[in-house]
Amino acid sequence: MMAKRPILWKPTPARIEGARITHYANWLKDNRGLDFADYNAMWNWSVTEIEDFWQTVWDYFDIQASQLHTSVLNERKMPGAKWFTGARLNYTDAIFRYAAAHANEAAIISQSETWGRSELTWADLRSQVTSVASHLTDMGVTKGDRVVAILPNTPAAVIAFLATASLGGVWSLCAPDMGHTAIVDRYAQIAPKVLITQDTYVHANKTIDRSDVIKEVISRLPTLKHHIPIGPEWDALLNRDVALKTEQVPFDHPVWIVYSSGTTGNPKPIVHGHGGVLLEGSKQSLHQDFKPSERFCWLTSSGWIMWNAQLAALGQGMTVCLFDGAPNYPEWSVLWQFCADERLNYFGAGAAFFSSCAKAGVSPAKDFDLSSLHSLGSTGSPLTEDAYDWIYSVVKPDVWLAPISGGTDFAGAFVCGNPTMPVRAGQMQARALGNAVRAFDMNGDEVIGEVGELVCTEPLPSMPLFFWGDTDGSRLHDSYFDTYPDVWRHGDWIEITPEGESIIYGRSDATINRKGLRLGSSEIYQAVEGLDAIMDSLVVDLEFLGRDSFMPLFVVLRDGLTLNETFESQINEAIKTGVSARFQPNEIVQVREIPRTLSGKKLEIPVKKLLLGGDASKVVNRDSMANPESFDTFISYAADRNL
Repeated sequence: MMAKRPILWKPTPARIEGARITHYANWLKDNRGLDFADYNAMWNWSVTEIEDFWQTVWDYFDIQASQLHTSVLNERKMPGAKWFTGARLNYTDAIFRYAAAHANEAAIISQSETWGRSELTWADLRSQVTSVASHLTDMGVTKGDRVVAILPNTPAAVIAFLATASLGGVWSLCAPDMGHTAIVDRYAQIAPKVLITQDTYVHANKTIDRSDVIKEVISRLPTLKHHIPIGPEWDALLNRDVALKTEQVPFDHPVWIVYSSGTTGNPKPIVHGHGGVLLEGSKQSLHQDFKPSERFCWLTSSGWIMWNAQLAALGQGMTVCLFDGAPNYPEWSVLWQFCADERLNYFGAGAAFFSSCAKAGVSPAKDFDLSSLHSLGSTGSPLTEDAYDWIYSVVKPDVWLAPISGGTDFAGAFVCGNPTMPVRAGQMQARALGNAVRAFDMNGDEVIGEVGELVCTEPLPSMPLFFWGDTDGSRLHDSYFDTYPDVWRHGDWIEITPEGESIIYGRSDATINRKGLRLGSSEIYQAVEGLDAIMDSLVVDLEFLGRDSFMPLFVVLRDGLTLNETFESQINEAIKTGVSARFQPNEIVQVREIPRTLSGKKLEIPVKKLLLGGDASKVVNRDSMANPESFDTFISYAADRNL
């Protein structure tokens, strides 16, 4: 068991009193007679009396339904749980609950390298959504039809999604920087009727033409009936003056299809329902302290689940600020300038963004007015202790830092923040309400204060309804339930402290095992990337049949630096001091880039499979990568060493 990590932030009495989660706790006391001694007591109730808990989420957030449910949960089982049977509602209705009262306030602010800055009021947003929905109806889109898009993180994507959802259609979105194979691998599985595209965009001051990619995608989707390019054709859909009319659908009617990373094998088309994502997003707003009329931004690609997650902030009446551009152009400070210019209250990004800013020497507190910023979020990969320290010393000493960890799989977070609790370096504050998160050992026994498999032992409303095309449910079962019977295994290493806080140690299928001692790769990354010369790194543990494991470490050095004995000694000493001498690598290799997914995750598993002798053309789908050319270095490495 690790010693307690230092406290970096404590909430003021005013912050505690004004927090949404405090208001919810007071509501429970006044309306349900439930008075909890502390957060852990509340969490324990929420995962024990799960039907009662989710009913209170419904009631507290006043979920609007045209027909009420007859039961909260039919049976506690996974997979196959049926939630809120009988309820009929629509996700788009929930988004516009604040529209009338805040008609002239900004709903969406967009800063785009392609389009510049724009602003949509709630009235504008509602008008454009209803207009697009009317035109989609004319195109024959009805309940259950798939409307897909190749769009960046701009208002058009939000408008098209809400219009689709209002009709009971099923939405799916890919980013325009994805290759045609990756897009077709996703969309060909779900037989779309309508495709919306943006064929040209600007990134890092470079104009990128994707028209050939879009033509190829269209040619390989035979079910398409309509193609709507952004431009005059799209603009013509925005001007029809009609009233909002939503199709009332069952709680578990599909609202969108998102995808596993697809780095190996065909991407899994994960289907979520209107009610499930609405309830999970509402619940998450307690943990992220969302409040109406505040300003929210999460730096995200449109192909990442965080694009969908930002809609939860919109649904709580926040102004969502979209950033469409390169986060490092003209330099790494551009997002901090955006935070200052738009007076953001909440800013979130992938962990790699914060580490890159620190490495680049960005000084947000010194260079920008961040007086409005009171909350920071992080996800995608574990945020290192060094990044925590950088945020509190260089960004803002009184900001609440609330990293989350969850996934595309259930459009939510298992572990997250709580603005009424202290922040400790490298730790996430709490297990999410309603999420029965445990750490299991190899025998399926719960462990506290030790590293184990992250599991969820009770169903959640936002767990996948099914995988599209998975008629017998076998693919869904094998993805989450093949290790522990009737228990969701998420695929991460987690340590849950006696106080209920948690530390994520990386993917459990990328475990380092040195002479019987297992370790998550994130601990090695923290030690190595803490060195000023190291910009990025990747480690894999190769266990060859009949031989000891071989562990190479790949590092990206600052521009102009070359790996030598001095740097190697510094790296080994950092691992020895910060982790253990047992985990010093067998070899250190300098590379130009670490291969990553479109959402920024390191591709440890494909690299491991390649170096264990896997076919380079099969171990990874390059079209699902953010930097596909980076994989060539590892192919050469494997060939040179005859691995």
